[in-house]
Amino acid sequence: MKFSDIIGNERAVAQVRSMIDNERLPHALLLHGQPGVPKLALARAAAQYLDCRNRHDGDSCGECPSCLQHQSLNHADTYFSYPIVKKGETPVSEDFSAEWKEFLEACPLVEDYELWLSLLGNTNAQPMLYKAESDNIVRKMTMSAYSSRYKVLILWLPEKMNQECANKLLKIIEEPNDDSKFILVSDNSQAILPTIFSRLQRVEMHKPTLEDIARYLVNKYGIDHQDAIALAAPADGNVLQAERNMQLDSETKEFHSYFVALMRQAYSRDLPALKAWSDDIADFKREKSRRFLAYCARMVRENYIYNLHEPQLNYLTREEAQFSSRFAPFINEQNVEKMLTVFNDASTDIAGNANAKIVLFDTAIKITILIKK
Repeated sequence: MKFSDIIGNERAVAQVRSMIDNERLPHALLLHGQPGVPKLALARAAAQYLDCRNRHDGDSCGECPSCLQHQSLNHADTYFSYPIVKKGETPVSEDFSAEWKEFLEACPLVEDYELWLSLLGNTNAQPMLYKAESDNIVRKMTMSAYSSRYKVLILWLPEKMNQECANKLLKIIEEPNDDSKFILVSDNSQAILPTIFSRLQRVEMHKPTLEDIARYLVNKYGIDHQDAIALAAPADGNVLQAERNMQLDSETKEFHSYFVALMRQAYSRDLPALKAWSDDIADFKREKSRRFLAYCARMVRENYIYNLHEPQLNYLTREEAQFSSRFAPFINEQNVEKMLTVFNDASTDIAGNANAKIVLFDTAIKITILIKK
């Protein structure tokens, strides 16, 4: 992992780089920010840069033996610690090392907590760092470095430490060996044990900008920039959600097709077609139907904004924009709020287990009345 791989957060990257360049990297560093921000990636990039034998242009080379070991997750002096489910009497992270490697390979830039739960084999679990983990960390971090100047422990989600684990780690974080570096990565820094939190030097990471995420999607998936903007906008700075939107792109296209059909049939007052439409959407089942209704509400908002003729305010794919260029005049001050209410109420009713076919047909009838206002 290199600094150049990090999405956005140029200030945080520069701060960590400067610490290492000036040999002022603290013995215990906390990278914190909301989920969906590339914190673990920066921790990995910092460890690789710290050990790189041929740094240049403010980054690790990515080619020396040390960098190659980091990239294959096999560096002898870099350890990972992460929350797990209990396995045996002395559960430690190493019990799930194969799952951890699969996890990092699947989401190298932004960690996906739901994926980690899935790899642990229990999506309802509450993973923790247990007392045995702290014993294992102390043992590793008191040994001499094998091939590098420093030993580095990257601890993901320190807020998941149980009380015994946190208390045991407190002493080694307070009084570490000279060749030890701890990099903690947190989604919720306020939940870290206060006595540990107070001893950490902190670097806050922020949501990448819309353009940062769009550029990432373009580079990774080769999609059009306008489509990337449309996918990134609803993610609200969460890179992981933007990627999920990318994966749902086929669903979005399906939703767009049904949205267009609804509006055309409502305008022509084709009741038999609207009845068939409502039956089709009801076949989606509850959660997918609600996602579709949320999509409809978004498209109504986007089409209302489209009438302002300020392209920078719209987040539409090319296909959506092509339809909106003709449809937008039908969304105006007289009907926009009422349409949004119709879709939101329908979603609430379906969430409450109302009959989906009745709710959706009623929705279609209401849109038929509103579209010509």
